[in-house]
Amino acid sequence: MSTLFVCITCRREADPPSDVRPGARLYAALGAEAGDLDVQPVECLSNCTRSCTVAVAAPGKWTYIVGHLDPDRNVSDMVQFARLHRASADGLTVWRDRPAHVRKNTIARVPPLATKESA
Repeated sequence: MSTLFVCITCRREADPPSDVRPGARLYAALGAEAGDLDVQPVECLSNCTRSCTVAVAAPGKWTYIVGHLDPDRNVSDMVQFARLHRASADGLTVWRDRPAHVRKNTIARVPPLATKESA
């Protein structure tokens, strides 16, 4: 099962402090659209200059960090990408199969942690 970890504290410099943060809006929108995916809020993914940010992770798989997400435009891109990630045995997805926004805004790809069985 792939999990989307959504930074709910993300906001851009121009966002008024009194508004609901775009990261919280992104979390709500992903939760509403993801259906069969696990969506978890996190306080910070330390990618503030490229917010909004989501990490897609699963045990034994590569993790992807994706930034510059707009809660009004990129929700379906992240849902599609998370489903590709879930369908992949190792989390590595075919670059050309990823939504364009994900291809252009992947911040990092992190290898899976070694387990006692794989060490």
